[in-house]
Amino acid sequence: MAFREMRRKKQALPQQEIADILYRGTSGVLALAGDDGYPYAVPISYVYDGEKIYFHSAKAGHKLDAVKRNEKASFCVIDRDSVVPEEYTTYFRSVIAFGRMRVIEEEAEKRAAIEKLAAKYSPEATPASRSEAINREWGPLCMLEMAIDHMTGKEAIELVRKR
Repeated sequence: MAFREMRRKKQALPQQEIADILYRGTSGVLALAGDDGYPYAVPISYVYDGEKIYFHSAKAGHKLDAVKRNEKASFCVIDRDSVVPEEYTTYFRSVIAFGRMRVIEEEAEKRAAIEKLAAKYSPEATPASRSEAINREWGPLCMLEMAIDHMTGKEAIELVRKR
């Protein structure tokens, strides 16, 4: 599939900045094909490993049903959103990733994915304490992987002009 080109090319972020935003972000919005054709967009924590994006989930629910129904998804992370009232605008910076979702079934792969997520959100914890926390939640845990097909990043024209 050919993805759309960004209309405002001057505002496009370089690939390294896109990756940096995904590395430092703490949450985003995962958009899936929901029930009865309605889009389903859910705020969610994540981890990006330089190639793929990983999410945690329960083993049942709207998110998982949507992933099983249609693997295509998009994921948006807002890096900056500063309201500038006197200019009637916001100075923003964001990334959108488009890709294909899958449920991680293999135990070792699932463990590796949740360990990446745990290390991101609890970097000061010891590996042993993270492992204990993972073990406590292992039963109901489901891990999702997004293989990225296309990513774009964009910032407000005002930020571009400051570069």
